[in-house]
Amino acid sequence: MNRSLFFLALFFLIFSNAVNAQEMTPEKLESIISKVSDTLVSTGNSHQFIYKERPLMCVYDTNANRMRIISPIIKREDIKEDDILNALVANFHTALDVKYALSDEIIWSVFIHPLKELSEHQVEDAIKQVYAANVTFGSTYSSTNLTFPGNTKKKEESEEKQKL
Repeated sequence: MNRSLFFLALFFLIFSNAVNAQEMTPEKLESIISKVSDTLVSTGNSHQFIYKERPLMCVYDTNANRMRIISPIIKREDIKEDDILNALVANFHTALDVKYALSDEIIWSVFIHPLKELSEHQVEDAIKQVYAANVTFGSTYSSTNLTFPGNTKKKEESEEKQKL
C-alpha cells in the first residue's frame, strides 16, 4: 500500500513538473520563431516572419490564452469552387493540426492553440504545418505526410468516375 502511494506521488510530481515546463510565454514564442524564420518583425502581440520564402504571422492574446499562426495563400476570387471543396475535405483528412480558412476574402492556412499549453516542439511543428498547407494548396492540400483514413478523394476524381 505504501509503495503504491509512493509511486502515485512520484507520478504526480513528474506529471505536474512536465505541465509547468510547457508554459509558453510571448518571449519564448518570439525566440522560437526568431530561431526558425528567415526574417522577423514583431509589433505588440504579433510576429510577421518569412519561413522558406512564405509569409507567416503569429498573433497571440495572453488574456484569452490563445494564439494562431497563419499564412495567406490566395485571394478567394482567384480560385474555383473545387478548390474550396477540396480544402474542406483536407481539413478532415490531410490538413491535420492546421486548417484552411477564409477571412477577408483570402484563403489562409491556420494553426490555432491555447498559448500557455504550447511546447517549443509544437510551435516549430505548427510553423512547418502552416507552411506545408500553404504550398500544397491546389495539389495535395496537406500539412504533413500523414492522412486520416476515409474518403479523401478530391472533387474532380469523383466527377471523373461519374462520367464513366
